[in-house]
Amino acid sequence: MENQRRSILLLFSWIFMVATMAAASTTIIPVNVGVVVDLDEPSGKMYLSCIEMALSDFYAIHADYKTRLVLNTRNSNRDVVGAAAAALDLIKNVEVKAILGPVSSMQASFVVNLGEKAHVPIISFSATSPSLTSPRSSYFFRFAQNDLNQVKAVSGIVQNFGWRRVVPIYVDNMYGEGVIPFLIDALQEVDAHIPYRSLIHELATDDQIEKELYKLITMQTRVFIVHMMPNLSSRLFAKAKEIGMMSEGFVWITTNSIGNNLRSMASVLDSMQGLLGVETYIPRTLKLRQFISRWKRQFQQDNPKIIDVELDAFGLRAYDAAFAVAMAVEKVANAGFKFQKRNASSFNSHYGSKLSHALSNINFKGMAGDFNLVDRQLQVSTFKIVNVNGYGPRTVGYWTPENGRVVKRLNSTRNSTKSTSKCDLRPIIWPGESLSVPKGWEIPINGTKLRIGVPVREGFQEFVKVTNTSTNTVDVTGFSIDVFKAVLEILPYALPYDFVPFAMAIGSTFNDLVYQVHDGKFDAVVGDITIRANRSLFVGFTMPYTESGVVMVVPIQDKRTKSAWVFLKPLTWDLWMTTLCFFIFIGFVIWVLEHRINDDFRGSPSHQVGTSFWFSFSTMVFSQREKVVSNLARFVMIIWIFVVLIVTQSYTASLASLLTVQQLQPTVTDIDDLLRNRDNVGYMTSSFVYDLLRQKGFHDSRLKDYGAMEEIDEALSKGSANGGIAAIVHETPYMKLFVAKYCSKYTMIGPIFKTDGFGFVFPKGCPLIPDVSQAILNLTEGEKIMNIEDEWMKKENNCKDPSTEKFYSSSLGLESFWGLFLIAGVASIFALLIFATSFLHKHKQVLMSSNLRASKWKRIKTMFKIFNEKELSSHTFKSSRHEARIAGAPDHEVNASPNNNWPESPFSYTNQTDATSVFYGEQETPSHGQASPEIVPTFELAAFTNQEMHATPETAQESV
Repeated sequence: MENQRRSILLLFSWIFMVATMAAASTTIIPVNVGVVVDLDEPSGKMYLSCIEMALSDFYAIHADYKTRLVLNTRNSNRDVVGAAAAALDLIKNVEVKAILGPVSSMQASFVVNLGEKAHVPIISFSATSPSLTSPRSSYFFRFAQNDLNQVKAVSGIVQNFGWRRVVPIYVDNMYGEGVIPFLIDALQEVDAHIPYRSLIHELATDDQIEKELYKLITMQTRVFIVHMMPNLSSRLFAKAKEIGMMSEGFVWITTNSIGNNLRSMASVLDSMQGLLGVETYIPRTLKLRQFISRWKRQFQQDNPKIIDVELDAFGLRAYDAAFAVAMAVEKVANAGFKFQKRNASSFNSHYGSKLSHALSNINFKGMAGDFNLVDRQLQVSTFKIVNVNGYGPRTVGYWTPENGRVVKRLNSTRNSTKSTSKCDLRPIIWPGESLSVPKGWEIPINGTKLRIGVPVREGFQEFVKVTNTSTNTVDVTGFSIDVFKAVLEILPYALPYDFVPFAMAIGSTFNDLVYQVHDGKFDAVVGDITIRANRSLFVGFTMPYTESGVVMVVPIQDKRTKSAWVFLKPLTWDLWMTTLCFFIFIGFVIWVLEHRINDDFRGSPSHQVGTSFWFSFSTMVFSQREKVVSNLARFVMIIWIFVVLIVTQSYTASLASLLTVQQLQPTVTDIDDLLRNRDNVGYMTSSFVYDLLRQKGFHDSRLKDYGAMEEIDEALSKGSANGGIAAIVHETPYMKLFVAKYCSKYTMIGPIFKTDGFGFVFPKGCPLIPDVSQAILNLTEGEKIMNIEDEWMKKENNCKDPSTEKFYSSSLGLESFWGLFLIAGVASIFALLIFATSFLHKHKQVLMSSNLRASKWKRIKTMFKIFNEKELSSHTFKSSRHEARIAGAPDHEVNASPNNNWPESPFSYTNQTDATSVFYGEQETPSHGQASPEIVPTFELAAFTNQEMHATPETAQESV
């Protein structure tokens, strides 16, 4: 019974489980999705295998999802029409809701239009052409990197190594041509030019490829950028190695169409040694490594006859694309969309719109990295730079849009500003197993030499001189030629060349010669070619090797002064007046300090004034006879004599220069003077200086052209008034040569216009320009350029150095001597202050007297009277009286002035007591019979009483 019960329960359980499974099976919704790949190519089968594994992995993880993608695969047969037909069949007959593929950009451009009309999303995981991007196509999704990003990575490599010329080699179809405009723009941004574009048809034979490569090998450029599919590039590199283009000096850069497949091209890697490839960067995660192992096993089981197929970035993108479509379809189903068949057009329109919206918002961590769409485009732009060496590619760096340049490693801590350093990548082994960076160009191996044009003309042949030898060869010499040869010696490589004379016809200019380079008739031009903006539009110039600027050469004349008043010119008027004032001031100071104690400065007022001025001015020639006896006066004279010595010596030197030294000065110093005076001005025939003078305002009637230095010399000698010219205007190197030849007859003024000097001419963007410019800089920084200049710009034997000939003397001004006068003035004022302080302190009883009847004016007058008299207590008078007494002279002679030539001053007093008596106004002059005032004893002012002050003269005499 128990067993029957258990059997019944098991039966019911089985019936319930079967019913549940049946119900579940009825809820799964199949959704048709198309796949268009090239099944005839191993890569197409690889993509299909990745898509199938993606769906298997997706539904193993999400077994509860109610939708299931049903793959409908079609073969594009490597053809645009085949891809379009396959897509049309899938849309019309199978009614697919989305299409994965096709593989190539050219196939995708046709299929995109079908998807747009049928409202079926087209998801490409390998079409990279920028031309596919269109805002009008709302049903096209690109799950691959846009080539617009990788061209910047390619230009970053070119910039990193400083190459200036590159040649792209690309397949002649939409895939190749679609990227070229963007590549050219990216290269121009880093100052690299494309002199030639090499197109190779996708069905080209080996002979056609070889012929194109031989054309490239005859050119100078050695940097090539290859953009084509792997099968065509394999044949290209095999032929390049065969004819020697994979040797030292060559540079090969490939885009990611080749870089992503380098590991699957093992059979041809031997012919690709040394190239640099741009490869899509895929982070190497554990999940990726496990998937690669599973994929290899699965692919080998499904395709046992296919070997050496490697999983590339496009296969991983196909895997992520299938994942994204499965997620989007499930989202649409969860949003309530019913999959029952209705009107086909209406159904596809609604479903396609919803599916496109769902795809645009898919974000997940894919097998190839983060899956994130912006405007239906995958936002992945990091590239890996690989170097083929040995048996496979080796990573040497990366390019990221954040840095905008190539770097050794991601997340570099270095400054993100652009750099041209050649150390931004790991060491690279270049073609020919060379470790040195190729310079990017070479002289063609066919032995062709550079055709260098040189001008042939009359006049100024010191720069370029072309002569025919007896052997019917051309001998080219001159300053410019020697500079060019010296530059070539500095270059680290040989540069074979031939000079080709270019005759300058009447009326022709150097522009005609420069345009010969632009037209390809010359490879370069060497000569006295000025760097001009209008010329640089067509050709390239090196750095200048001469001085720059346009100068004016005018006659010089001797400006030695022959006037009768030339003796006044050594000093300016302000210095003359200052010196005169100081002579007067110093004479006054010495008189103040000396006249009380020195008989040489006493006498009548006119005598004292004359003596003071005579003494002061006689110091100019150091012939003063008067002695100074006070220390303060001696202190002032020491300083003043030093000032006079400096001024007189400077005056003598300046006057000698004015009278004897030749002073060469230009007749004109400003070009505007020529314009105002309506003078004739010369210029060199067929020179651009004519245009500059016309812009300055000179009329044609005032401009005269010349071709030789002798003609210029003759015209300048005549002068503008006699039919010649007042000045010649031309470039510095020419005029420097002219002045060197005619010595001190002329001088240069300026520069009056700006130019860049002489430079060598090459085709625009020529890779020689940076190397030659660097060599010119090295040459001009050394002595060799001076030696070359001295050799060709020789001075005549009778010429003297202009630096010793030309003196522009000017009068000496107060600004050169104000310090000396300041010292003398301060010393004099300081001495006066000391004297005044001492004098006032000694006679302060006069100013501080308590006599109420004495007014201030009387006190001051008394002080002046005291100041005017002799200071008998001075050591000079004491010593003279002592000597007189020793000699036995009478007392009246002892008291007499030592200077018997002049009478005593009528204002002098015998002693200070008499002056004090006058100050009080009560002392009368003694009678003739009275004793001399000198023997009257000195008394104190404080002893006078009021009565004594009002006593009569008789009483005063009695008191005495």
